[in-house]
Amino acid sequence: MLKKYVKPIHIIITQLIILLFLIISLANQYYPVASQSVEPSSSANSESEADYIKWVDFTVTYEAMDKAYQYDVETYEEDVHLHWIELLAYLGAKYGGDFSSYKEKDMTALAEVLINQEETMASLTKDMHYYSYYLEAYDAVLGGLVGSYEIQIDDENNPGELVWVEKYGLKGFSPIAKGFEYQHYDDFGNSRSYGYKRLHLGHDMMGQVGTPIIAAESGYVEAMGWNQYGGWRLGIRSFDGKRYYYYAHLRKDFPYHTELEVGSIVSAGDVIGFMGRTGYSATENTNNIEVSHLHFGLQLIFDESQKEGTNEIWVDCYELTRFLSKNTSATLKNEETKNYYRIYGFIDPTVVKYLQSQ
Repeated sequence: MLKKYVKPIHIIITQLIILLFLIISLANQYYPVASQSVEPSSSANSESEADYIKWVDFTVTYEAMDKAYQYDVETYEEDVHLHWIELLAYLGAKYGGDFSSYKEKDMTALAEVLINQEETMASLTKDMHYYSYYLEAYDAVLGGLVGSYEIQIDDENNPGELVWVEKYGLKGFSPIAKGFEYQHYDDFGNSRSYGYKRLHLGHDMMGQVGTPIIAAESGYVEAMGWNQYGGWRLGIRSFDGKRYYYYAHLRKDFPYHTELEVGSIVSAGDVIGFMGRTGYSATENTNNIEVSHLHFGLQLIFDESQKEGTNEIWVDCYELTRFLSKNTSATLKNEETKNYYRIYGFIDPTVVKYLQSQ
């Protein structure tokens, strides 16, 4: 007769614990924990993935930038100073990044709450999950354009003389010099076919050959020379490393200001080159662009791995160039050298700080 075998209770408990552990492991593998949210800057929750923004869709309108900027300047040195990028980031989080929903009353209501000290930006955004993302993203686009600076202006008491004044406000400049006409429209993302089918990742500003091209922001020359797509082109990096300004299709035979070289320090408003129609050729110094224009591009760099390759972030600059047109650089041509120079001197504290650090 066979004798029944009964497992000891401690063995049964051990096996149940093992089975429960396996069930939990499988559940975690196929059903991620709900509280693990994904920021717009992330594509996965892997610990091995670097923690930096991977993409920015910049849709902030001129109207929103201008209104936020006005609040920033008007409240400078007041008890409550409204920072324009913070205002835009709040609305960016509110709109989900889509500024086609922008209404001026939303900006006004936000400003009034902050000015009246009913709330702080920290208290308003403590439960806004994506506010920090938009703040970092918009700061990467706009961070070097507003601040304190010194500039020369005409002396009202002594005609023909210049005096230095300290100011706070827009210290970024339109990439087209003052008094030179141009036309443009929002062409970001349009198709291009030279070399291979691709999207247009810049903003075209059409004008006359020889139009002085201006540094939109202070920085240092990172690249210059021939590129078969951009022709004679110039790349300037902001001092914080986040922005790479790309100026392309510069003038045949005379593309750059003669004092520039790789490594040169430029201040916002400086003349850096001249409009042309070079490019679309592997042969250097060739005019293969039908319409003379400046290709103005802005690349965002949160990590140096994004500088070249498939991870590059280029943003639409149409609304930005509209905003920068509020500040244009007056220039004068030296007939002997054929160079243009800015008329009014300009001192940007970021340039001074950078030079002191070298």
